[in-house]
Amino acid sequence: MDFGPVRAIGTVTLHPRPSSNYALIERKLTFHGTWAQTRPAKMPDHDPLRFAADLSAKLATRSRHVCAFLGAGVGSTCGLPDVAKLQELVVQGLKGVQATAFETQLKARNLEQVLSRLRRIAVLLTDAQVIDGLTSKQASELDSAVCQIIVKALEIKSGADLRAADFLASWVGSSKYHLPVELFTVNYDLLLETALERRRIPYFDGFVGALQARFHTELVEGSRGKTEECVPAFFVRLWKLHGSVNWLWEEQSIVRLGQPVAEGLAAAIYPSDAKYDESRRVPFVVLQDRFRRALQEPETLVIIAGYSFGDDHLNELIFDAAAGRERSEFVAFCHSNIPDVLSKRASNTPNLQVVSGTEAILGGVRGNWKVPTSPPPELWDNNQFALRDFRNLAAYLARSSSNATPPTVSATGTTSTGTPPLAVGAPTATTSTVAPAATTASPATPAGAAVTTPKLKPGTGGSSGV
Repeated sequence: MDFGPVRAIGTVTLHPRPSSNYALIERKLTFHGTWAQTRPAKMPDHDPLRFAADLSAKLATRSRHVCAFLGAGVGSTCGLPDVAKLQELVVQGLKGVQATAFETQLKARNLEQVLSRLRRIAVLLTDAQVIDGLTSKQASELDSAVCQIIVKALEIKSGADLRAADFLASWVGSSKYHLPVELFTVNYDLLLETALERRRIPYFDGFVGALQARFHTELVEGSRGKTEECVPAFFVRLWKLHGSVNWLWEEQSIVRLGQPVAEGLAAAIYPSDAKYDESRRVPFVVLQDRFRRALQEPETLVIIAGYSFGDDHLNELIFDAAAGRERSEFVAFCHSNIPDVLSKRASNTPNLQVVSGTEAILGGVRGNWKVPTSPPPELWDNNQFALRDFRNLAAYLARSSSNATPPTVSATGTTSTGTPPLAVGAPTATTSTVAPAATTASPATPAGAAVTTPKLKPGTGGSSGV
């Protein structure tokens, strides 16, 4: 039956909950196949202190699955170079013919894409063939030279500021979650391993062994809570999605060494996308699948820090999980501006929250932070929300799981008492004035609910690695 063209225009006003500080939102509805853009009547102001209290309540729910996804910004807080700086160091470090060949490969590619291409050239060409002026042997040698520069640049030197990594290790070591905490990272460095071992916190990274550890797919793919899972639940899971400076390419597999790969050898620091080199792809494929499955766990809390959302594949895993798991929560902390690809998805995905120094996207609504009255310095620094900086975020996480409150680190690298940053081997004996509240509330605890701080004894950890 044909009713002819239908067109109706109306306005719906959505009233916020009594506890919400969001402005009234007017949505204009146009039927006839078109929806007008939804927008606030005026830009709302988000409360940074309330956000921090709500996040503390979520972190204190021991029954939920908790993950952290860490990007290059985490290493930057400890003085290590990010991918852009690594690329610059590689250009400076290569000489002669290799420098020219690398710069040729860099055209329309980034550092990781160049590594992937060099490996394809090395595998596909015969001795007499040449691509981009490179033989198979020359491509392999250039790959090794680039990796060695990266390994050296990511060396953790004596006196390095490891405070942020130590705080993160303190958090995962003291947490009393029923399920293992899972740390995912795209970084190649050994910051997390160093911090976990310094605090005697046991962890599992998929490899078993000491001198030349081998990757065990069956242990990574084991389902939590089932009898066939062999790795104890109190072991922190550390998954390095893009490899590590102590992973070594071998003829048929990748092994994890007890130290960075030696000079002259190629570190497995980026997954090749070559379908023909399946043996070398095994750790990367399995770990990315572990990431996908972890994000799809019901009622998961995912903390994202130091990540620029520049990897399309990883972005889709995050966005798809946020859209499909409405009771899970994803919280992304941006040190500077919010990336466009992230803001677009967060505006349409209420459980994907985005936080920066001056603004946030909460519940799909973008707004500036409301300047708090007499805020604690660990939450509001230099007229910006302090948790944008991973140093402050890591300290906040550590306080959320322990009564042994760590010192607060400002965005400039000093503590709340004015002492210099913590160096390798230095103690962490300073206390903070304000710790985030903790509660045993369920994942659906409403905003503004009362929170209490339980008496938890920090864990002391155990032996490192498996």
